[in-house]
Amino acid sequence: MTTSTISHSTPLRGIAGLRAHWKNDAISGFLVFLIALPLCLGIAMASGFPPMAGIISAVIGGLLVSRINGSYMTINGPAAGLIVVILAATQTLGQGDAMLGYRCTLAAIVVASALQVALGLLKAGRLNAYFPASVVHGMLAAIGIIIMAKQFHVMVGVKPEAASDDLIATIAEIPESLLDPNPEIALIGAAGLLILIAWSLMRNRYLKMVPAPLLVVIGGMLLGKYFDLDHEHIYMFHPDNPILPHHEYTIGPKFLVTIPDDFTAGFYFPDFSKIWTLDFWGAVISICLVGSLETLLSAVAVDKLDPYKRYSDLNRDLTAVGAGNLVCGLIGGLPLIAEIVRSSANVTNEAKTGWANFFHGAFLLLFVAAFPHLIHEIPLASLAALLVYTGFRLASPKEFAKTMDIGWEQLTLFVITILGVLSTDLLIGVAIGITAKLFIHMARGVHPKHLLKISYRIEEPAPDHLVIRIDGSAIFSNFIALKSEVADFPVGKSITFDLSNADFVDHTVMEFIDHFRHDYIERGGRCELRGLESHVPYSNHPLAARRRKAPLEGSGKAKLGKQAS
Repeated sequence: MTTSTISHSTPLRGIAGLRAHWKNDAISGFLVFLIALPLCLGIAMASGFPPMAGIISAVIGGLLVSRINGSYMTINGPAAGLIVVILAATQTLGQGDAMLGYRCTLAAIVVASALQVALGLLKAGRLNAYFPASVVHGMLAAIGIIIMAKQFHVMVGVKPEAASDDLIATIAEIPESLLDPNPEIALIGAAGLLILIAWSLMRNRYLKMVPAPLLVVIGGMLLGKYFDLDHEHIYMFHPDNPILPHHEYTIGPKFLVTIPDDFTAGFYFPDFSKIWTLDFWGAVISICLVGSLETLLSAVAVDKLDPYKRYSDLNRDLTAVGAGNLVCGLIGGLPLIAEIVRSSANVTNEAKTGWANFFHGAFLLLFVAAFPHLIHEIPLASLAALLVYTGFRLASPKEFAKTMDIGWEQLTLFVITILGVLSTDLLIGVAIGITAKLFIHMARGVHPKHLLKISYRIEEPAPDHLVIRIDGSAIFSNFIALKSEVADFPVGKSITFDLSNADFVDHTVMEFIDHFRHDYIERGGRCELRGLESHVPYSNHPLAARRRKAPLEGSGKAKLGKQAS
């Protein structure tokens, strides 16, 4: 597709885009709303927040952020990746008082959102470039494991004896909960999980148009009615197997979602009483870091799905998400991000503009305002099944296999990050992964002075031809300077990346160059990579890290690029 074709067919923005494409965007917004409703409720409750907090976040993401952000197809709202961060903050800041923990975490969200706005204004939209892909994926996989560990017990209707902040003990109790579940609640949870698995294997495109989370919720509500969860019942369960214990079980409204009849009754205000504590600032940094990373990664991923090949303004997106989070924190909502699953569904549903995000928020607001009693009929086990499935997707064996395909180095960093997060916390775990990556690079011969500085020069042998010659080492921690420079290159030129003199190139840089090359060609330019014939890759993957076979003689001294810090 040529540049002129893209620009000619690209949907308009603003009111003109609404007039031209309101039907497509409204339909997509409605379908995304059906997916978002159960996920918003489940994510909020798993985070230690009231269920309405997730709805508030998605409504603000739709009605406000969609009007000021820099992306075209993303859907904004709460995401599973922030569950671990928010839950840890509520437990740490509350010290046993759930409401205090909730309100102090709202204060941390307000401060974190101010930092996000500042990052956007300072043009830190390429923040994700500082984090190697294997470490980011390891962080997300660890989050998935934690979500599964926490939500499995909810899915089978059992409260673990382990302390809520003791992850290892919570994981260790899963077999016990599996052998001795609350039978009727576990049946609801198992039915939801089976629906999600079956729908993931479904190949009929017409059936796939029905959102699986909607089916999970409807199925759970029907089973909840059958088991009469609206009223409390106490009964004895006597299994035929004498090995299993006989217990008294309770079912009732406590296994259903509880929300206020009035939407505005879900508004709560932040408590800044812990602002001078280290725990508070640890929560602030975690919320800002994870939320910003997920937003940027999702925006970039959704751009690749956009049939019109539009590119998000990442700095503006970060600023808009920060502004949305500021409002969320002030009135009781979860922090929001650009969420990948709902955004992907938005693309699939043939949305045209950001108004689809607006419609999704509007439908959520109308539904909770008009049908709060219907939401109360949703079983918690159904929402837990959604989150267990989401957690599994983040940490599935496929993620390990994909990382292994790139090389042992990437798998090692992936596992180190997972273990680091599980054994400490999210920030320390990510720092451990990054540190391990730097040590591996130095073991492979990267000079310490190249850890934060990259040597390169840009030549223009012809008016429309740019050649980027890289010397020394090009790795994740020093490539941001050059990445920022090439991002501003005009479209339509011929660009060559020459790695002949590069002693070492890591996977993150190889991945960036590959993505840049494809995107630049898509936009009508030409781009090629030279010099790899003089390098030895560390695996068979085309984007694996690689080192130069032997130093080349006579190579000119490169200009020292800016320090990436």
